Amino acid sequence: MATLVPFRALRPTPDAAARVAAVPYDVVNTDEARSLAAGNPLSFLHVSRAEIDLPPGTDLYAGAVYAKAVDNFSALKKAAPLVVEEAPSVYVYRLRVGAHVQTGVAACYSMAEYDAGIIKKHEHTRRDKEDDRTRHMIELRAQTGPVFLVYRASRAIDDLVARTMERGAALFDFVAPDGVQHAIWKVDPGDQSRLAAAFEAVQALYIADGHHRAASAARARRERAGPGGVAGEWDTFLAVAFPDTEVQVLPYNRIVRDLGTQAPATLLAGLSARFTVRNGPAEPARKGEVAMFLDGRWHTIALGPAAAGLPAADRLDVSRLQDLVLTPLLGIGDVRTDKRMDFVGGARGTAELERLVQSGKAAVAFSLYPVSVGDLMAVCDAGGIMPPKSTWFEPKLRDGLLSHVI
Repeated sequence: MATLVPFRALRPTPDAAARVAAVPYDVVNTDEARSLAAGNPLSFLHVSRAEIDLPPGTDLYAGAVYAKAVDNFSALKKAAPLVVEEAPSVYVYRLRVGAHVQTGVAACYSMAEYDAGIIKKHEHTRRDKEDDRTRHMIELRAQTGPVFLVYRASRAIDDLVARTMERGAALFDFVAPDGVQHAIWKVDPGDQSRLAAAFEAVQALYIADGHHRAASAARARRERAGPGGVAGEWDTFLAVAFPDTEVQVLPYNRIVRDLGTQAPATLLAGLSARFTVRNGPAEPARKGEVAMFLDGRWHTIALGPAAAGLPAADRLDVSRLQDLVLTPLLGIGDVRTDKRMDFVGGARGTAELERLVQSGKAAVAFSLYPVSVGDLMAVCDAGGIMPPKSTWFEPKLRDGLLSHVI
């Protein structure tokens, strides 16, 4: 059973929505955020990445950053302006890019169900990143970016979502600079209760993107509730839930900065002794294959079938690449802490992998076949955890369109 909770959204007025909306805080670095927000004082990046308004080199976790976020949030409320809905509401949020369309339900979801495992996670989180977003929420008294959830598609939910879009004009409807169309409708009050009833039949929700946001919301809840566990808005967290049949997963690719003491030919020989290795292409054609860019050329590494009886998480290509190649041949240990390792989201394409290697910023790059939503749910249902940075969901939700005041 999943609980859907209407909330009084803090949101921009329709004419300001496109200028306020910003990419999620964690998909850009400081320089990229500063560039995206340049010339746009309404960009929500001034709130989610407030260091862009402080001197270059400022510690991302310095107290001044959070103080600046509070100041910028207060200023944005007046300048945009941002308004608070008069009554709690639920929203339909549609993303469209090219031929791909996905439509979700934006609302608040239960922290108790997150704690109980009804809302399932597939990644471990990093404490420093949790500390950052927890403090951000506490200082702002708001959850300012939605978690991306997935559920097994429901005809009852589909019908209510479609009816909402058919009934009237969208509250927001604009195309962002990256070409993604964002449209949001407010659900009719009568249909809000029907949607809540339909979600009661959903047995589990799965975090697709936003593990740190969810974990931070859980920590913020404990702090806001205090020793007595006082109930409040912090008992829920902001999210958009999409049916599994509509979401699109791209690979999360890998680069390694150096080969240790090996030459490229030595690494290639070691791989060829263990696997079938052939030339090209840049993207693997099927599960069980990994593309590698090394010494100016693409190679395909055929990992072969996964051993029978392995846990669902260990059967993933990203796990097998780690266990069969990165650790034994390149000496990469914990990918969350190994400084030789980095990740490149699939939206950046294989050309970015080539650029990083050819520029000398990496010695080798690996392009993966994307994990499916079915794989993700199977790992979660088995109680497993995927390796870090296993999935890249695209298109992304935008920060600043709907915030939850706690």
